[in-house]
Amino acid sequence: MQKILVANRGEIALRVMRSAREMGIKTVAVFSEADRTMPFVQYADEAVCIGPPPSSQSYLLGDKIIEVARQTGADAIHPGYGFLSENARFAQAVKDAGLIFIGPSAPSIEMMGSKLAAKQAAQQFGVPMVPGTETPLRDLEEARQVVRKTGFPILIKASAGGGGKGMRVVEREEELPEQIRLAKSEAMNAFGDDAVFIEKICGSPPGHIEIQILGDQHGNYVYLFERECSVQRRHQKLIEEAPSSCLTPGIRARHG
Repeated sequence: MQKILVANRGEIALRVMRSAREMGIKTVAVFSEADRTMPFVQYADEAVCIGPPPSSQSYLLGDKIIEVARQTGADAIHPGYGFLSENARFAQAVKDAGLIFIGPSAPSIEMMGSKLAAKQAAQQFGVPMVPGTETPLRDLEEARQVVRKTGFPILIKASAGGGGKGMRVVEREEELPEQIRLAKSEAMNAFGDDAVFIEKICGSPPGHIEIQILGDQHGNYVYLFERECSVQRRHQKLIEEAPSSCLTPGIRARHG
């Protein structure tokens, strides 16, 4: 790679560009009219205005960003985080344009964007699962059959999206109909997908640890240690700390 376009703004764009410069790779910034004087625009080797301030008219215009990459001779596009970074269609469009998408493949993004698809993928490798359903909940009767096996309390979860939306705690069977309805309604409003599933709630409460994995197209993989994500409100992470203060070196190495 000789030149990359950074399809983002602010601090994350600047961090990507600094790393690229250390590697001898030239950078292209794309920016909205409101960001014309931002540091990341000034730092890049080239900068192109792609639209008005609203992100829907600038940073979310995948086709326009790809066209700028072609015009400036960029080899690859780095999406940063947010905006188009988890958009499978954009990742595929970048590849179809003959460019490199610096991030997961489109199928991987699509798979991991659905909690159910992610669970099914993990099961193929023998990863232990929290008891519950492995497919979208069909109806109330199926839910009742599941909770007779798992017991209460349970969590009804939206398959799509995140941020704590479409998640409902249920502690008694008589609450099931209303909580399923609310979870499906919230999931549809937030993500345009009302698929929900059931998971047993672990007691006492459990720790939430995430391990970062980096891989390349040549089959090289490395884990970049972990983030402690247990501090949450309404099932949404508030603080992420790295490394976790709760893991021993042995647990860290085994999980990694």
